[in-house]
Amino acid sequence: MQTNNHQIRDYSAELDRKYGTVGSKERELFDEEAWNFYTGQLLLEARKESKITQEELAQRINSSKSYISRIERGLITPSVGVFYRIINALGMRVDIVKPIA
Repeated sequence: MQTNNHQIRDYSAELDRKYGTVGSKERELFDEEAWNFYTGQLLLEARKESKITQEELAQRINSSKSYISRIERGLITPSVGVFYRIINALGMRVDIVKPIA
């Protein structure tokens, strides 16, 4: 595993260097892939905490095990509707709140 030996001081500058500045096509692609990965990890952890298999989750949302696997690996992002079905199938809920100003 490659580490940076804690040499990075400005992560924004490092992301700009590696993936382009915010708003560039390259950075938008990186950000989308990062969100896919993050979403997949959240759902993977929630599924494991619920102690159900990918197959069981797939059955609960009328999907396939391979589809759940692709979501959890960050290869695809589920639609909002599918995301809510997954959350509901895991016995969770989503709260949307306005930040305190």
